[in-house]
Amino acid sequence: MSTTSRTYYNKLVRDHIPDKIKTKGEHCEVRPATDVQEFQQELMKKIKEEAASLSTARTKEEFLSEYADLIVVLQTLIEQLGITSEELEVAREENLRKKGGYKHRHFLVWSEDCGYTSNESVQGISR
Repeated sequence: MSTTSRTYYNKLVRDHIPDKIKTKGEHCEVRPATDVQEFQQELMKKIKEEAASLSTARTKEEFLSEYADLIVVLQTLIEQLGITSEELEVAREENLRKKGGYKHRHFLVWSEDCGYTSNESVQGISR
């Protein structure tokens, strides 16, 4: 009787992962994500996963590795959606025009802005 156990991931993985598992003498099951909507949804999940990893990087080397992981996922999704480099640049420029960059390093402590909805987690207790 085998003493190995299975860990179920149920997530999109990079192309070389199954080979790496097999090289270690282990087994795995993979299936193609042939449905376009499923593939795009799984890529969106990977963005969250890779961004979370990037946010915990503490060295330049870790940052570069995690940044590369995130960029690969983003580029794959961009290709899937048929977005051109020109469209990306226009969106980036428009975003900068509307919101600005981070040159001034503003750190918002509080605001009386009524009706503004942020996608950030609220910190502390509202007054």
